[in-house]
Amino acid sequence: MKYKIDVVRIRENSITLNGWVLGKSPESRATFRVEDEKHKPVKFKAVSTRRDDVSQIYFKKVYDRDFGFDIRFPYERGKTYWLLIRCEGRQAKIKFNEELIAKRASVAHKRMEKIRDLMNMETVRVAVDFWKEHGLRALVVKSRHKLAGLDNDYDYSEWYDLTKPTQEELAAQREAKFAFRPLLSVVIPAYKTPERYLREMLDSILEQTYDNWEVCLADGSPKGQSLERILKKYAQKDPRIRYQILGENLGIAGNTNAALQMASGDFVILADHDDTIPPHAFYEVAKTVNEHPDCQVIYSDEDKLDMDGRALFDPHFKPDFNPDLLTSVNYICHLFVVRRDLLEQVGGFRQEFDGAQDYDFIFRCTEAAGEICHIPKVLYHWRCHQGSTSSNPESKMYAFEAGAGAIMAHYERMGIKAEKVEKGVDYGIYRTRFAIQGEPLISVIIPNKDHSGDLDTCVRSLMERSTYQNLEFVVVENNSTDPATFAYYEKMQKEHPNFRVVTWKEGFNYSAINNFGASFAKGEYFLLLNNDTELIEPDSIREMLGFCQREDVGIVGARLLYGDDTIQHAGVVVGFGGIAGHTFIGLHKAENSYFHRAMCAQDYSAVTAACMMTKASVFRQVGGLSTELAVAFNDIDYCMKVRALGKLVVYAPYACLYHYESKSRGLEDTPEKVERFNREVAMFIKKWPDIIMHGDPYYNPNLTLRKSNFALRDLLKEKIGEPYDLSVYEKFAPKEADGKGDTA
Repeated sequence: MKYKIDVVRIRENSITLNGWVLGKSPESRATFRVEDEKHKPVKFKAVSTRRDDVSQIYFKKVYDRDFGFDIRFPYERGKTYWLLIRCEGRQAKIKFNEELIAKRASVAHKRMEKIRDLMNMETVRVAVDFWKEHGLRALVVKSRHKLAGLDNDYDYSEWYDLTKPTQEELAAQREAKFAFRPLLSVVIPAYKTPERYLREMLDSILEQTYDNWEVCLADGSPKGQSLERILKKYAQKDPRIRYQILGENLGIAGNTNAALQMASGDFVILADHDDTIPPHAFYEVAKTVNEHPDCQVIYSDEDKLDMDGRALFDPHFKPDFNPDLLTSVNYICHLFVVRRDLLEQVGGFRQEFDGAQDYDFIFRCTEAAGEICHIPKVLYHWRCHQGSTSSNPESKMYAFEAGAGAIMAHYERMGIKAEKVEKGVDYGIYRTRFAIQGEPLISVIIPNKDHSGDLDTCVRSLMERSTYQNLEFVVVENNSTDPATFAYYEKMQKEHPNFRVVTWKEGFNYSAINNFGASFAKGEYFLLLNNDTELIEPDSIREMLGFCQREDVGIVGARLLYGDDTIQHAGVVVGFGGIAGHTFIGLHKAENSYFHRAMCAQDYSAVTAACMMTKASVFRQVGGLSTELAVAFNDIDYCMKVRALGKLVVYAPYACLYHYESKSRGLEDTPEKVERFNREVAMFIKKWPDIIMHGDPYYNPNLTLRKSNFALRDLLKEKIGEPYDLSVYEKFAPKEADGKGDTA
């Protein structure tokens, strides 16, 4: 028998226990008994719950069995109680009293619980499986990250308490006057909602600091099970709460459309019947509407709420609007707000997408919206239970099939040629395979100085492994001294008509060298590539080209791994480390990243030129790489110039290569190099001050800039919204950028 008590809570005069238990066979069943301190039986209520995660870990597959339990029994303070669990002839006795429960809640105990979690047989089994699949080195990396996570700066609930509005701030919000007071219609489809959850949702709306709202609730519960008794009381207490009893279930789309028809507001807010909304949410929406009068769609960050409605966890801090991330996962979800005229334009929810009806609706709204605003604050608490897609995706597979259909419908409306949408790294994460139009020539531009062995590995990996072969190689010789290098050039040019060497005779300038190579390139697309890279995934070029052929895309980057299969590059955030840095550095390729972002196609402000595909026409339009940035940030600057054209910079995770750059390589090691680096930093800041001062739109201000793992911002060291200190670089800044080789 194996078991675990995950959660223990005292609520008024009762104790609630959440956990799981199983035997050797998935068919085995557990029985429970609660005793008082004299070992007399205590009446209790037990509800079985699905724990597919436990089934997967111990039985290697998901069984249609309830391995979890929620147990509640009366509790009198100062007394001791026992939970007895029996399964397959074995018995466990767990003691509960006030002192032990308080101890469980302490910080030290939580840390010890984490350590115990890492040391139990469940963890051992998972570790062994991970070792078998990915090797010992990968397991060591993952274990190190797990141990480091024990001492994260903040537990989220603590972080939330420190950042949420104070009572004084909430009082000030209630007194705030807006030039425009939009009526907000909160649309709620209900179906057999537990009374407690419905009350908590409605109570959270009544507590809003902004008061110009209406609730439009459509109840699709079967006859005899309607929520009218509760709703009638709320409507009598506050006429802003309106409801309709449908008498039958019209499906989630039909029920929502019925609620939408009741709405008369300037903006519509979508909410589920069993979630809650923090008191400052509507105020933040009204504030945003006044600050952005042309905004038609608004969304916020969100977190999850446990079944007791007490604990908050798993916050999702999102980027500003990111169309390619949206086709990878419905990252927008809640809180979602749409202006009424846009709603009337795109129409309501569509029955054929039930299960992903909100995903389809969000696509249609964002496609048509002129301005989309993101509020980087948690304005929605999504109640999470094992039967919901929020915590157990496999429990609603039909929802993800409907989601794939919603993505394909989006591509069809946008005129984007997609071959298929399939499951990505996990359920609810999607991968799109785009149709390649024709077979355009791609010019692979590789600067090289000696290291002919590395260059040969790079070139041959593309020649021999890539599924896309219409390539030409333009190698830019840059002051090599090793005779073997020139012998290699001669050999390759004789054997391969698509291999060409051009000679750069001046000093090192990464930008100028690549621009020089591009002047000889004949391809419709350029692939800037470092000579210390090696193709891993054969379809990588096709993956990048599929994105790059889209009219709205100017640049595509790849996922790059160090030789030990840890991440070297998975996109660039402007602000990491002060100016710009790669995301998820050092994370093993098999580890989960923040909301699977390392394995989601998405838009970033920049990607590295160690492997960067771009349209030749776009490269020429912006004047190539800026030659005044000879070493540092020239690729980031190029991405910024392309974005200034209105083009997207896309990270394609399924395009994957090794990049053998040393993790410990010093960036600058002489006073001259340090001064040059600082000068180029100052030049970059001078060219792009807005993103440095106001933050990267594809990153969230609640997340740290000191690490690359999307951890919570350290509130002691990094104030949210704090501007970057530029003074350290001011003395290096040129009075005027010379603009040499740069037409942007």
